[in-house]
Amino acid sequence: MTRGLSFSFEGENRRQAETMDALTRGFIIALIVIYALLAVPFKSYAHPIVVMSAIPFGIVGALLGHLFMGYGLSMISMFGVVALGGVVVNDSLVLVDTTNRARREDGLSPLEAVHYAARRRLRPIFLTSITTFLGLAPMIVETSMHARFLIPMAISLGFGVMFSTLIILLLVPALYLIVEDAKALVGIKSHAGEDELDLVAPTKGPAGAG
Repeated sequence: MTRGLSFSFEGENRRQAETMDALTRGFIIALIVIYALLAVPFKSYAHPIVVMSAIPFGIVGALLGHLFMGYGLSMISMFGVVALGGVVVNDSLVLVDTTNRARREDGLSPLEAVHYAARRRLRPIFLTSITTFLGLAPMIVETSMHARFLIPMAISLGFGVMFSTLIILLLVPALYLIVEDAKALVGIKSHAGEDELDLVAPTKGPAGAG
């Protein structure tokens, strides 16, 4: 009988478990704050989700980076993953914002705006990611014992950014179009498309007058 028997981790294992719990709670709070900060300027509940869709793929990239470099996951790796969550949204944020601007200022359709944003922001997105990775590369390949403590965090950031960038250029435009298609279906019933027409009309008006 095991009634009344209990066990618990102590020592180093207990401290690691407490740190991981605090890190998980902090990461969830950070995601909520990021969503709120994106929802306010976008004035949308869906577009922040499109932007933040890069975060899970950044985590996958961090895991693949550890596997490729032959490192196991550690507490420092998780610190890098948490930091990665705030870094990988930058590229998708630029892409979605450029798409919205093209629709608002030039009156493009969602598909045309996505094509325009992808062409316009391909170089900045790629250069931002590759320079971030190259900046972390000396730490990733460092063999000194003094640097091994920080190498897992550099791997999480470097490989996470590079992998998520490749996904962003393919996934984010597709998700954006899916969201806009869903809005169009809802707009047929709720007439939600009037706001978009109001944004387009001022652009076309002066052109027609001229």
